Amino acid sequence: MTLSADRLAALDAFTVELNAASAGAILPLFRSDHGLEDKAAGKNLPRESHAAFDPVTEADRGAEAAIRKLISERYPEHGVIGEEYGEDRPDAEFVWVLDPVDGTRAFISGLPLWTTLIGLRHQGRPVLGSIGQPYLDEIYIGSAVGGSRLIARGVEKALRVRPCAVLTDAIIATTDPEACFDGAELGAWRQVRAAAKLARLGCDAYAYAMVAAGTMDMVIEAGLKSWDVEAAIPLIEGAGGVVTDWRGAPIGQHGGQMAIAGDQRVLDEALVALKRSAK
Repeated sequence: MTLSADRLAALDAFTVELNAASAGAILPLFRSDHGLEDKAAGKNLPRESHAAFDPVTEADRGAEAAIRKLISERYPEHGVIGEEYGEDRPDAEFVWVLDPVDGTRAFISGLPLWTTLIGLRHQGRPVLGSIGQPYLDEIYIGSAVGGSRLIARGVEKALRVRPCAVLTDAIIATTDPEACFDGAELGAWRQVRAAAKLARLGCDAYAYAMVAAGTMDMVIEAGLKSWDVEAAIPLIEGAGGVVTDWRGAPIGQHGGQMAIAGDQRVLDEALVALKRSAK
């Protein structure tokens, strides 16, 4: 079934509602008693492994539960895939893909760089995505068909990536290169970083939003899950950017290695290094 413009608009408005429901569960716990737990506790993982500390809070669980409840009430036929509560009807025509608090490490540190990621698949293809930062009162939302916009403090404005023809002019980002990349991936990152004008670390998915907003040029990540990826694809494409794997191909539903860029030219330059450690 074709997704009509009217139906997409209704789902876009519903995504804004989902962001509000999520914010209601998260904000009372930010910079407060958030009930931190370590999901990696007792697994005896190497200390240098990024997974050796895997935080989750009441905000993660409460936000995903609030989003799922609203989806089940409004669209009971839709499926859901979420980081905290798993899969429900993942083969449905419409499937919501949720990361209620992307950047839990930032959240527990009191840094307003965590976000809520809400993506929507239609017939297996990402068609709508939002990155919400409710502490800053920001929702970055879009689709490749309808364009992308920022809703901030009640005001909306269109989002557009900026031109960046060469890597030496680029502002790039990744989350934590020492922890998130394996040896070959780390070498590729360092090569790209050496050529770029500026790199920022630890921004998680908020950096994706900055590419859509035209303040950053590229984000390079690896080891991602579907809920880390899918909200970004329609948002970035709607703002005129591109999302690929490290080979330059469309990224799959299961995540893995990802490159987000505002300009295909700067991505092509980075891919020279990234392709050598592509999986």
